[in-house]
Amino acid sequence: MPQPLRAPLVVEFPFTRSLGPVQSAFLTGLRERTVLGVRTADGRILVPPVEYDPVTADELRELAEVAATGTVTTWAWNPAPRRGQPLATPFAWVLVRLDGADTALLHALDAPGPGAVRTGLRVAVRWAAERTGSITDIACFEPYEGEPDPYEREWVPYEHEHEHEPRPRTAGEHDGRFDDPVTGIVAPARLDYDYTPGRAQSRYLHALAERRTVGERCPSCRKVYVPPRGACPTCGVATAEQIEVGPRGTVTTYCVVNIKAKNLDIAVPYVYAHIALDGADLALHARIGGIPYDQVRMGLRVEPVWTASSRYPDHYRPSGEPDADYEVYRELL
Repeated sequence: MPQPLRAPLVVEFPFTRSLGPVQSAFLTGLRERTVLGVRTADGRILVPPVEYDPVTADELRELAEVAATGTVTTWAWNPAPRRGQPLATPFAWVLVRLDGADTALLHALDAPGPGAVRTGLRVAVRWAAERTGSITDIACFEPYEGEPDPYEREWVPYEHEHEHEPRPRTAGEHDGRFDDPVTGIVAPARLDYDYTPGRAQSRYLHALAERRTVGERCPSCRKVYVPPRGACPTCGVATAEQIEVGPRGTVTTYCVVNIKAKNLDIAVPYVYAHIALDGADLALHARIGGIPYDQVRMGLRVEPVWTASSRYPDHYRPSGEPDADYEVYRELL
């Protein structure tokens, strides 16, 4: 049997969100080299700020300014930075309780090695040269040899054993007003990974390279699944018996796509459909071509279209057969 296939894949999209008054003030403050937290009813200062108290669920709006220096509460060394991380050289991920705050902020610490990092280390913000109103306006933290935490105080026992509550800290009040406040952000999300399809899907992909479509039959319910997953999703038992299906099939459901996808050279509108290949008990997902989008319909009989160098069908087109009766495919909707 051929070796299982492997392919690098990237899932990437921009996440756009609007900001409420608390997050807007926090990010605009970073642009202005000011770190803001939010004060709870019992006097705690939460940094980064949240809009609702995580303990009481009370709405929080009272802002307070804290220092740009703080103390490392815990850390982990990152020996091999990845794309998009704060620093290109090895660094430490640290939780820093800024002076005046009662919670810790996660960010990067620029340090020469893990031996230079410890819990209790005093650090200071290194501001980015160009700031736009995002968490990256803090370029990173760096070791700080200045004054100790001016808000440091003793911890007093809480009423429950093994729990402690700090005495309230004192931080400067702030009205959260800035010129040209940040009202929204775009956060890029990206996931890089190597995909290994495994035994069942590797055989499926190798068959597609030969312009054949192969599924696997469940030994219990006798249904044929395409693409195969190596196990029956209904019975939960392993599948191994290969069954060639198609190549023709029936459109069971479909949708019209009106938004052009990045890096996809297909004119809109176009249609993606679920297609039940002849002999299969599961519909697969594919594009419909060779017909105006508004003529695609449930029950349409289609066949695959291959390009010269493709390992899989480029799209499906009408086969010229009469439409399938609804009763033939209704169980596959």
